[in-house]
Amino acid sequence: MSPESRAEYFKERRAKYKMFSVEVEREKMETLETRLNETGETKKEWLSRKIDEEISEEK
Repeated sequence: MSPESRAEYFKERRAKYKMFSVEVEREKMETLETRLNETGETKKEWLSRKIDEEISEEK
């Protein structure tokens, strides 16, 4: 991948996505990760679903 196309890719990615990062107590996160492993859901999928639920409750 050329540097120009890489730069363009990340420029488009930053326009489409927004980073979300927080610190959570280790025990809580490990419990969540265990539950997600049982269901086969990723943290990204879980968070996206929760955000959709929160947004739909506002309407």
